[in-house]
Order: sequence, then C-alpha cells, then structure tokens
Amino acid sequence: MVHLSPRPLRHRVPQRLPSANVIEQILPSTVAVAESFTDPAGVTLFPEEEALVARSVEKRRQEFATVRHCARLALGELGLAPAPIVSGARGAPLWPAGVVGSMTHCDGYRAAVVGRTTGFASLGVDAEPHAPLPDGVLGAIALSAERSRTATLGAVRPAVCWDRLLFSAKEAVYKAWFPLTGRWLDFSEADIVFDPAGTFEARLLVPGPVLGGAEVRAFAGRFLVERGLVVTAISIPAVAS
Repeated sequence: MVHLSPRPLRHRVPQRLPSANVIEQILPSTVAVAESFTDPAGVTLFPEEEALVARSVEKRRQEFATVRHCARLALGELGLAPAPIVSGARGAPLWPAGVVGSMTHCDGYRAAVVGRTTGFASLGVDAEPHAPLPDGVLGAIALSAERSRTATLGAVRPAVCWDRLLFSAKEAVYKAWFPLTGRWLDFSEADIVFDPAGTFEARLLVPGPVLGGAEVRAFAGRFLVERGLVVTAISIPAVAS
C-alpha cells in the first residue's frame, strides 16, 4: 500500500498574468503555474483548439482560450514552445511528451499547472467560487461520512464553505486519477478527509493506480480559501520503476 505525500510548499514570483498568486501557494516549487482573474484581450487559439469550441457560446470560448493561454505560459516556464492543447478521452487535456498537467476555470478565475514527468506522475487542480453548493448537490456527491465531517467542520469553522471545498477536492482527485488509470472515478469512490490546517487525504475506495510496482491507496492534497475562491491541488510524485 502506498500513500503519496506532496512535496514541500513554496512561494514564487507572480506570473505574467494579472494578480496571479493563488494556486501556486499549494503546489511544489517545481510545478510551473500560470493563472488569471480576467480574460485578456488578444488571446489566440491553434486551429485544432478552435475546432473544439467552434459552436460554443462566447463565455465558454473565453474561458477555454484563457486557460490554454495560461497553459502555454506555464509550459514556457519549462522551456517548451507554444503548442495546441486538445482534449483526449473524457475531455482530459493532452500534454506534450514528458509533461503532466491540469487546468481549471470558474467564474473570474483560470489556471493551468504543468510539471515534468521526471518529477511527477500526475497533477490535479480545481478552483470553485467560495459559496455553498446549490441545494441537493452535497447529497449527490458526498458519502455519508463526508457529510457528517462536513457538518462538524462547518460548526467549528463556519466561515469556510466546506461543502464546496469537498466538491473541489473530488474534482482535483479525478483530474489526478484519470491520467494514471484511464478510468472513470465516481464521487462515491474516494473518501475525502480534511485537516483544517490546509491539507486533505483522498482515500481510494476502488483499486488504485500502480506506481513503482505498488498500488496507490490514497492521494494527499492541499487546499486554500482566498480571494473568493476555494482551490485544491494534488501533486503525485513520480516513482522510480
């Protein structure tokens, strides 16, 4: 059984996009990060990317373009030239060879993170508005034990929307899981346990990916509540085979 812990935190110089200083706080220093709180003018897409949003509404086109602009900035930190980032199975982004990454967007925020496969097996990030989930959503995405823990945390730290944070963590878990397995992971197949200090553990309730010859049974993650957002991140270190 393997429990993968994230690497040390770091504080980094802000990215070139305006006011970027959120999700990088919960990722290792060797992860390249770019984020934006606006949709900058003049962002262009590769033809392969344009085809993916040709029939989309303008809001979808903007968030799609900005998050890929972020991804290209992050890839540039790794010394890689701009390249199209298209979607593979279940919409997962297809990264250049030798790179793992993750993208996220919500109202007023877009971010992309990338790392070398020599350092990371997978990355998963998610951002959500810091507001309670709509009625009925928590019951649809949370295990009974998670609902109980969420209620307890809410009584102790009522300023945090723990239900929204739980949803975000489950999204980050899936984004880290899918590149390793190529399989769907239902909301009910990972049990999220939060530490109010800013970390969480995702206990996998189905057979996990095999890294370095051992099955992974849990992912370790970090979270942050800042600037009207909840952000979650999982960085799974590469394991020597």
